Amino acid sequence: MPLNFTAIDFETANSSSASACSVGLVKVRDGLVTDRVGWFIQPAPGHDEFLKWNIKIHGIYPADVFGAPTWAQQLPALVAFADGDTLVAHNAGFDLGVIKTASTVAGLPVPDFSYVCSLQVARRTYHLDSYRLPVAAMAAGFEDFAHHDALADAEACAAIIIHAAKRHGADTVEDLARITKVSVGAIGPVAVAAKAAVHGPMALN
Repeated sequence: MPLNFTAIDFETANSSSASACSVGLVKVRDGLVTDRVGWFIQPAPGHDEFLKWNIKIHGIYPADVFGAPTWAQQLPALVAFADGDTLVAHNAGFDLGVIKTASTVAGLPVPDFSYVCSLQVARRTYHLDSYRLPVAAMAAGFEDFAHHDALADAEACAAIIIHAAKRHGADTVEDLARITKVSVGAIGPVAVAAKAAVHGPMALN
């Protein structure tokens, strides 16, 4: 099976997981980047305050997202681009938490996604002083990118997974996760059903 996945990265306006203000997506097919896309997102009311700290990190201002699609408007495009792929993100709990929380706040069903964390893969692949995205990406041969630009970060994340798969001789993302002993996570109805199957109906309460 080929190394196919979609790398994803979000930037947020503040500490709320529902405050996504930009997203970057990178499509990988047979271990090669074949497509990339990114756009601004207008955060939901009540989650739309841009904190100075966040602006300092990513350089996105309220004016940049004025008129941008809301979460509800952009989610179909995000799901369509991923097209059923396993998602990969650096510190994936954060990025998948954005999808889960922003969808819930918007009153939408949480979409089904499986995911693998490139931060965890990097920890089990390289010997580094830090596993922050720029450092791990450099170990994978991906340097001099605009860190905290969502699309650039997604590209860096993809580079880590591609390089790590080659180093470990992994054919798929799932194979890479197995070799590195990194769990494959999930969100959405499939994750809920799996949790119920393992832990019983009381786990859903």
